[in-house]
Amino acid sequence: MLPTVGVVVLTQGTRPDDLDRGLRSILAQRGVQLDVVCVGNGWEPTGLPGGVATLGLPTNLGIPAGRNRGVSLVTGEYLFFLDDDASIPDPNFLRDAVAIVRSDPSIGLVQPRVVDPSGLTPPKRWIPRIRKGEATHSSAVFSVWEGAVLLPRSVFDATGGWAEPFFYAHEGIELAWRVWDQGLRAWYAGNLEAHHPVILPTRHAAYYRLNARNRVWLARRNLPAPFVPLYVGSWTAIQMLRWARNRPALSAWFGGWREGWTHDPGERRPLSARTIWRMTLAGRPPIV
Repeated sequence: MLPTVGVVVLTQGTRPDDLDRGLRSILAQRGVQLDVVCVGNGWEPTGLPGGVATLGLPTNLGIPAGRNRGVSLVTGEYLFFLDDDASIPDPNFLRDAVAIVRSDPSIGLVQPRVVDPSGLTPPKRWIPRIRKGEATHSSAVFSVWEGAVLLPRSVFDATGGWAEPFFYAHEGIELAWRVWDQGLRAWYAGNLEAHHPVILPTRHAAYYRLNARNRVWLARRNLPAPFVPLYVGSWTAIQMLRWARNRPALSAWFGGWREGWTHDPGERRPLSARTIWRMTLAGRPPIV
C-alpha cells in the first residue's frame, strides 16, 4: 500500500502565486496517497486547485497554532507541513522522505535542504546545525527550518504539536527537542530539496522581540531548571555580541527578553535527563 500523508499548507492569502505553486507541487507528488488542507490564517482560502480542502480561521492565530488547526482535518500515517512561499520541485519528494523514516527507526522528523529557486545563495541559517558544512550533507539536528517538515503522525502527536504560544519564531527548535525526547532524532536530509525564496526574517516587525521572548520561553517550557539560566545566558551573550552596533534591535530584543520572564509560556514539559545526555553525546547539549 502507498504511504498516506496528510499535508497542511499554511497561508494568510497574501502570496497567491506562491501558494498556487506550492499546492501544485504537492498535488504532483507520486508514490504516496495524499490528504491536503490549506489553512487560511485570518483568511478564507479561495481559488485553490481541486483536491485541496480548506479551513478559514477568522483571525491570524500565529504560525504554530495555524498549523495545528490543520492537523485534525487530514488523515495519514505521516504529516507534512509546508509554508505558502515554499514548494517541492521533485515529484518523488514525499515518497523519498517517508523512505528515510521507514529505513531508519531512529529518525522521527525530516527537514530537507532549502534552495532559492532563483539561484540566490541560501543563508546558512537554513542548515540547522552549528558546524554548517556542505548543504548536501545529511545529519542529525537539534532544530529545524519549519517551512517544509515531515514526521510520523504518532511522533507529532507525542510532541504535543507546534508551540502555539510562540506565534512566530523558534517553534522548530521545540519540535525538534520533543522529537529527541521520544528517543528519536530530528534529521536534516541534504539529499532532499525544497524551494523557498531568500527573505530576511527581520521583515517581520516583531522579529527581535519574538526572537528573544520565545528563546526564554523555549528554555522555561523544555529544559530542566539548572539548564534554563545556562541556555538563556548563552543566547543573551550571543545576541549582545551579534547586535552590539544595532542599538534599536538590541533594545527590542531585550524588551522581548523581559517579556519571556514575566509572561506565561504555556505548558512545561522538561526534557528527560536521558535526552539531555543523548543530545550532549550527539554534539549539542541544550545550553546554546
